[in-house]
Amino acid sequence: MATIQKFEDLVCWKKSRELTREIYGVLKNCSDNGLKDQIQRASVSILSNIAEGFERGTKQEFLNYLFIAKGSAGEVRAQLYVALDAGYLNIEKFKYLNGLAEECSRLIQSFSEKVKSSERQGLQFKKIEKLDLIEEMIKEKSPEIYKKFYS
Repeated sequence: MATIQKFEDLVCWKKSRELTREIYGVLKNCSDNGLKDQIQRASVSILSNIAEGFERGTKQEFLNYLFIAKGSAGEVRAQLYVALDAGYLNIEKFKYLNGLAEECSRLIQSFSEKVKSSERQGLQFKKIEKLDLIEEMIKEKSPEIYKKFYS
């Protein structure tokens, strides 16, 4: 399996982006600004927390943000029931969006399990290789500094 280099490569992030796009589209003409704002912010929270956790640099922080994202997916599902009950969504749209939100939850949960069992601890703990060219330049130009930092 290839190493994921950026959060945009994560399937759970892509699916949460799709959910957010759909929610914005379906509710663009909704006059209930309270519900509209709440569900949109919850959907944005899913993909934002996945992204932020990925960028944090430690496995534990990433897991924490993944579980926050999963919680936001649950919030979206709850808000979808409110939208259905208030007549803002028909049953077909509700089922479609609820299915996307459930898929986001499953993907996040599955990915969290993979992250938990991974040996990797995160970028903050990654050993950075010395840049040989820079090291050689310092050695040549300033031997005393080289000895101080590289010996």
